[in-house]
Amino acid sequence: MNTTAPLTFRERWSLYLDLIRWNRPQGWLLLLWPTLCALWLAAGGFPGWHLLLVFTLGTILMRSAGCAVNDVADQDFDRHVQRTAQRPITSGKLSAKEALMVGAVLALISFALVLTINPYTIGLSFGALAVTIVYPFTKRFFAMPQAVLGVAFSFGIPMAFTAIQNQIPPVVWWLMVGNLGWVLAYDTEYAMVDRNDDLKLGMRTSAITLGRFDVIGVMAFYALCIGCWAMVGYLAGRGGVYQLSLALAAGQALYHGWLIKGREREACFKAFRLNHWLGLTVWLGLVADTLVSA
Repeated sequence: MNTTAPLTFRERWSLYLDLIRWNRPQGWLLLLWPTLCALWLAAGGFPGWHLLLVFTLGTILMRSAGCAVNDVADQDFDRHVQRTAQRPITSGKLSAKEALMVGAVLALISFALVLTINPYTIGLSFGALAVTIVYPFTKRFFAMPQAVLGVAFSFGIPMAFTAIQNQIPPVVWWLMVGNLGWVLAYDTEYAMVDRNDDLKLGMRTSAITLGRFDVIGVMAFYALCIGCWAMVGYLAGRGGVYQLSLALAAGQALYHGWLIKGREREACFKAFRLNHWLGLTVWLGLVADTLVSA
């Protein structure tokens, strides 16, 4: 006989917030800064309150929905990893069905926001949703699932341009490849934290694939990121303030390399958590540059 008392509304709400990582905003900030950069580049400055609100809320909602899908897909693995063993689904406090319902509601709200834009952007949103759903399962067979995550985390970039310009100009691809490099860098740092557990479980990650070249790989990914974003500045006609922000971002990347060189779990996790400051630095540099050149 099950004598477990039903959850109160407050307890269930707390579990929902834990499911979507509400207390860990680093995740949605990592998506937000490149998306805002795309909005500012597409508009040549402030994109307007409507688009700023739609893309900010949409980013938060879709990242939250992605967390729910990810936890359902990884529940059998998470219980064997110290860092993830107490997640709501893994611990049995929430069912997979309930988590998927939460994710579906968040995705629908995000889609409702996209409906206020244009058909081109609406069409791209389906691609963003598809990659978000597929990503968690790639960790079972793909050597670098972080690359798939990079694609998922980059969909806001072309959507920002289609929302404003109704087209995808060449600068978008440079911005996306740069963002892909950034995602590969910081999510490899994240994967280095769980590498021992992932090896035992047979999971695929970039940290495992790179092996003893993991630190070199991370720094190469950062170099790809900064290099592509420098090309973005050139193509978009951005000035010295933007280039200065890239130099500051490169300095942060070097610091991350220093943190992870010993491959210690806490240091690698710290490097991952600091990455949203790198994205913020680039976005602030872009905003300042557009104001200076206005």
